[in-house]
Amino acid sequence: MMKKYLKNFRRYQYLLTELVKKDIKLKYRRSYLGILWTLVEPLLTMLVLTLVFGTFFGRNDEQYPVYILSGRLLYSFFSSGTKAGLKSVSGNAAMIKKVYVPKYIYVLSTVISNFITFVISLIVLVGVGIVLHVRPTIYLLQAFIPLLILLVFTMGVSMILATLNVFFRDIEYIWSVLTMLIMYASAIFYQPDRVINTGNGWIFNINPMYMCIANFRNTVLYGLPMNMKHCVVSAAIAVLLLVVGIVFFNKKQDEFILYV
Repeated sequence: MMKKYLKNFRRYQYLLTELVKKDIKLKYRRSYLGILWTLVEPLLTMLVLTLVFGTFFGRNDEQYPVYILSGRLLYSFFSSGTKAGLKSVSGNAAMIKKVYVPKYIYVLSTVISNFITFVISLIVLVGVGIVLHVRPTIYLLQAFIPLLILLVFTMGVSMILATLNVFFRDIEYIWSVLTMLIMYASAIFYQPDRVINTGNGWIFNINPMYMCIANFRNTVLYGLPMNMKHCVVSAAIAVLLLVVGIVFFNKKQDEFILYV
């Protein structure tokens, strides 16, 4: 069974590559800055958030902008990746009706294109880190692990959302609210101790988004090893959601043609 899926994937590998290129080109088609906006947007967001929240949360920390940027970049990928993945099947209705293509290719290409954009945006983090004298350590080599977990997590959620959106178009608006809640529960612009001290630390223990951000900050900003508990729990949740998403998607994909 696995060989069958791998063979099918290789058969459409070229199409996947072309869809990824198409997604990236369409994203910046009407932008004068083009791909440069990938670098400018997080930088401007970092400046605004630093000005607004720095007085309250980062007064004595000159590296507070790196703290914000590292969280904001990871969250932005998850948010944009899942929102685009949500529409990936319904948005390609015309193609689905005309020619057979494994429908998961649409979800996969959308998430990958957003991940590529996210990786490019990390250039900004490197630049800001150099300016603010963030010293890299050997633990920087672990930084790719939370990013990989986040990619799996985003893919799993996108598979589920893409399936639901075919049958329930209101899921788009519901997910917009949920992503906002996830943002506030991920300690992007505040220190998690402020929430933990109120007795609400359980929020972080069930939030893989926060766990990925915390581990990424450990390796990039603080020069510390990953929190292995966060790593294992977030990886387990990510893999579980990916498996659930694949099973759910495969079970319902034959009905997509009736609703798209």
